[in-house]
Amino acid sequence: MRRLLPILYPLISLALLILAWDLSIRLFTIPDYLLPSPAAVQAALVKGFADGSLWPHVGATLGEMLSGYAIGCLLAVLLGALLAESRTFERFVYPLLIGLQATPKVALGPLILVWFGFGMASKVILVALVCFFPLFVNTINGMRRTDPDLLEACRAFSASRPYLMLHVKLPAAAGDIFAGLQIGVSLALIGAVVGEFLSAQRGLGYLIAASSVSMSLATMFSGVILLAVIGLGGTQGIRWLQRQVVFWEPGAARRGTP
Repeated sequence: MRRLLPILYPLISLALLILAWDLSIRLFTIPDYLLPSPAAVQAALVKGFADGSLWPHVGATLGEMLSGYAIGCLLAVLLGALLAESRTFERFVYPLLIGLQATPKVALGPLILVWFGFGMASKVILVALVCFFPLFVNTINGMRRTDPDLLEACRAFSASRPYLMLHVKLPAAAGDIFAGLQIGVSLALIGAVVGEFLSAQRGLGYLIAASSVSMSLATMFSGVILLAVIGLGGTQGIRWLQRQVVFWEPGAARRGTP
């Protein structure tokens, strides 16, 4: 029963939210072109999955999100570890990365489209840029907060610098790294949708934009709900992985964004 309670509570909140949504439409007689009913959104979802029209959009968004997320997170951990280890590397690279982070990614979108085309590659690069920086900063901060006494004890036994980084500093920063990974999931989804808004033939972002032109609000809500489900599933997957990997931290399951 204790294992079911964490799932039961959000389901109760969701049921109450849907009930309030439906009652609001009935009480205030809100027309369908302003706010569709939950039944209409459910019908659009069932129809889309039954006739296969939703699957290509879901697959395209997932492919862009996962590819860009993997590339961005890998580069973030590698560069973050190098920068945390080398003050010289930090002096040369960190100001450039701060400038890149300060630049709105939407402003870079047209340039990325020109350089990498209108296909999947441009969306993957945009996703990688969006989810790179939070994990990059978390990696640096986590590695630099390693217990100095632990480092001195390892150096007393002639531990090499690569050994300290791989076996002491990175494990000490694991909680912060997973916090950055959780933040990166939602940012990766945002990056994929922004890229699809700019130019795409498939994807949930494209579906929402195309539905807004035809004023099909039930389809638009279907796309938004699917994005929420993907984001929730990705975040919960990272939280589960964190509990398996960072098992030595009692608060590992609660670290990071919910």
